[in-house]
Amino acid sequence: MSIPAGFSKTNALHWLAFGFGAGFSPKGPGTAGSLVALLPYLLIIHLSNWFYLAVVLLALIAGIWICGRTAEDLGVHDHGGIVWDEFVGMWIALFLVPASLVWIACAFLLFRLLDILKPWPINWADKKVEGGLGIMLDDVLAGIMAALIIQAALVLMN
Repeated sequence: MSIPAGFSKTNALHWLAFGFGAGFSPKGPGTAGSLVALLPYLLIIHLSNWFYLAVVLLALIAGIWICGRTAEDLGVHDHGGIVWDEFVGMWIALFLVPASLVWIACAFLLFRLLDILKPWPINWADKKVEGGLGIMLDDVLAGIMAALIIQAALVLMN
């Protein structure tokens, strides 16, 4: 993906919104953003559950502003290169997931599937909610749904 009009190479918000460059992936920038989100996840996975949630909540609140401002600067509501929402959605999907490659891969695949297919209420949020909140909300819901499915699978397996 080429650098869109309105993107500033010196604007830190733009780099955050584009997932430190993951959003420039020519194929599947959302998937690239979800993969890159695993790197900071390796830093927060060791936090207590409360601190993990606090980090995710702060990233969500900041993301509403980061994504909304970047979308305004680009002149496009939800530019495909904006992937900070995938970061937050992935971190939600990974909450309480056992720290194994298999479960992390399951969370990744479920999150991507839900984000791409957009079942209700994800599709509703994607179509009806505007601005930075709208950019973030569909991925937050996909993350919550993925996390709930994984937790249900963990309960059923025990």
